[in-house]
Amino acid sequence: MSVTVAIIGRPNVGKSTLFNRLAGRPLALVDDTPGVTRDRREGEGRIADLRFHMIDTAGLEEAAPETLGGRMRAQTESALAEADVALFIIDARAGLTPLDRDFARWLRRGGKPVILVANKAEGRQAIAQTDEAYALGLGDPVSLSAQHGEGLAELYERLQPYIAEADEAETPAELAEEKPLQLAIVGRPNVGKSTLVNRFLGEDRMLTGPEPGITRDAIAIDWRWRDRAIRLVDTAGLRRRSRVEDRLERLSSADTRRAVGFAGTVILVLDALQPLERQDLTIANMVAEEGRALVLALNKWDAVTEREAVLKRMRERLETALPQLQGVPLVPVSGLTGRGLDALMQAVFAADAVWNRRVPTPALNRWLARIQERHPPPLVGARRLRLRYMTQVNTRPPSFALFASRPGELPESYRRYLVNALRQDFDLPGTPIRVMLRKGDNPYAGD
Repeated sequence: MSVTVAIIGRPNVGKSTLFNRLAGRPLALVDDTPGVTRDRREGEGRIADLRFHMIDTAGLEEAAPETLGGRMRAQTESALAEADVALFIIDARAGLTPLDRDFARWLRRGGKPVILVANKAEGRQAIAQTDEAYALGLGDPVSLSAQHGEGLAELYERLQPYIAEADEAETPAELAEEKPLQLAIVGRPNVGKSTLVNRFLGEDRMLTGPEPGITRDAIAIDWRWRDRAIRLVDTAGLRRRSRVEDRLERLSSADTRRAVGFAGTVILVLDALQPLERQDLTIANMVAEEGRALVLALNKWDAVTEREAVLKRMRERLETALPQLQGVPLVPVSGLTGRGLDALMQAVFAADAVWNRRVPTPALNRWLARIQERHPPPLVGARRLRLRYMTQVNTRPPSFALFASRPGELPESYRRYLVNALRQDFDLPGTPIRVMLRKGDNPYAGD
């Protein structure tokens, strides 16, 4: 296993900027607002030939344990416990603060190896302020600029002794070749997404609480469910775009949409006490437009009293509100008690199987002939449209090419009829289905 490096420091010293620099791409949200990072985010870092696992953490603050700041600090402490070495980041331009001194004492007591990093060290003033860092008792500081990529050579030299050859052992081939299922958890704010993720993992991995909008980043976690590799992504809650005014919330929403785009299957978490609001339908439509497999998790089921009535109303509403996703699984769960998690994961694997399903071309064309006998295409002028041939061109989601005499004349209502018939006759519930119309070749065109 590779060495784990925890990036630690007070708010707004550039921890996430350094995390992105070492990752080689913008994984973490970065903004001038202090306290952007709340949950710990993991990723693979690299400096030249040096590779390591790293954890970006929330800004360290003095706060009571029951407050949001206290819970954020607990997440940072968990990251430090998992790490082999810590990068303690200070702001070289601002100089040392009382918080820096307090947390340096805390790190010295912890016994973990610490590399002191003076970030934002671009100018002469920053160089002078860096000299103060020796007072922390953590050795020589590494002066660098995470934003501009300066000083990484010195960081390389300081990290190298901790990267032993045994830590760089290759993963066994049978594990390296296993491709994880990409599973994203999405929903409105405060519907219990992070609580559900914690229940899956069996630990308080994600920051939770009564405050809405706690999660800001899309946090990816490698996980296994009954020997199946899964990359689980917890995301920030999505509000109506008209209500999103804060720049940071816009960044969080964009990060969530990006996570959906990279996912294979998406769990849309609904609040059983406020089921299927307009924003839930908007998110479901967004997932369908991205072509992802969808499973609906009706969370907080432990707080529902008239369960049969609620389920009946939900299924009736889904039939009319999401006709493009007929048969989408709806699973009652409780992130608080763990009820329904087995059924939810079974629905996820079933949705993934449908999303990857391929229909043989001969069976498709026999079906197309029967469909036209049962319900012929409409007349255009004095001639009837002819549907000549159909084949599946892709999976994930199932995508079909339909060759017709005049594809531009085929009404949208008939195309929807074909999609619904495909879904029913070939057992493709809940997944988006794409039918692309193509012009059929004229066999006599060359004569």
